[in-house]
Amino acid sequence: MPANLTPDYLKADKWFREATTDEEKILALEEMMRVIPKHKGTDHMRAELRKKYSALKESAEKKKKASHGLDFFHIPKTGAGQVVLLGLPNSGKSAIVAAVTHAKTHVADFPFTTSLPIPGIAQFEDIKIEIVDMPPITADFAPAGIVNAYRNCDLIGVCIDLSGIIEEQIKVCFNFLESKRLLLDPNNPVLDESGKSLARKCFIIATKKDSALPDAIDNLKKQLTKPVEIAAISVNDKASLDKMLADIFRLLDIVRIYAKKPGQPPDMNGPFILHKGATVADLAQSIHKELAERLKAARCWTSASSVESGSKVHPVRDKASEMLDGRQRRPVSNGIRNGQNVHKTHILCDKDIIELHFA
Repeated sequence: MPANLTPDYLKADKWFREATTDEEKILALEEMMRVIPKHKGTDHMRAELRKKYSALKESAEKKKKASHGLDFFHIPKTGAGQVVLLGLPNSGKSAIVAAVTHAKTHVADFPFTTSLPIPGIAQFEDIKIEIVDMPPITADFAPAGIVNAYRNCDLIGVCIDLSGIIEEQIKVCFNFLESKRLLLDPNNPVLDESGKSLARKCFIIATKKDSALPDAIDNLKKQLTKPVEIAAISVNDKASLDKMLADIFRLLDIVRIYAKKPGQPPDMNGPFILHKGATVADLAQSIHKELAERLKAARCWTSASSVESGSKVHPVRDKASEMLDGRQRRPVSNGIRNGQNVHKTHILCDKDIIELHFA
């Protein structure tokens, strides 16, 4: 009986054959087992896949124990989000990290000066964002295990040198992302064994705009086959670096929430960082699981600056802010609107101040 293999299976099979690490092969096999047609014609193939999968898992465990679990490309996350840079040699990755963080990177005019990940911390307003310099890739080479760093980050920054050959850089970087299943595809999401997406959101950091031709950005846009956001920068232009950090904050899809104890002013230092769409209950859970179980009610203040800057405000709050307890809203005081009672399912916005009440 013919197997009638699908394009998704053939794509996963190609991923397996091109994988260079046990981890990538295991992920590819998981995808192959997930998408292979399930009928009598594939019984033998499915059995072979399970056999390969078991052997690879056992081999990977033995190697991990032998190396004491050391993974040079595992970068512990810190700050509000982690951005890992991707690019060809001399694409400007090290210069970016050196310019916006205090990390000691190796910036030079010759290629392959970075051999291991170098994380740095950038300050954006009142939060810290981790930006990681990475060894470069080429059309023929990527360090074994490098994909682990991209798999575990929050956002991938693809560095394209505007003064170089743009078409080649786009081709190499996006071929790498696609071959490693790192590009988001809503129509065909690739998940690991725990159900988490293997892909990551990515954007382009167009570097060296000060030494590029006037039509370099237009040329870059023409080379893209999918819509990708672009942040054009020069490490000598602080305004462009500040805008890049603002773009990163937006792409991270996070909100800053400030806590307030009853009867006390809010703590405006060190906000809680939550994903967009998080609720009051999620905030309580992030503080302590036991507190979340005891959560009774909450009051919310919306920052005037977030309203005036055009931040999206939840429609329920927008209506409630106009009329609170039958009284018209009083003027803004110190940039904060009057507190209002909200339910634990209330969706939070950036810079909200929340006062939690527990049973």
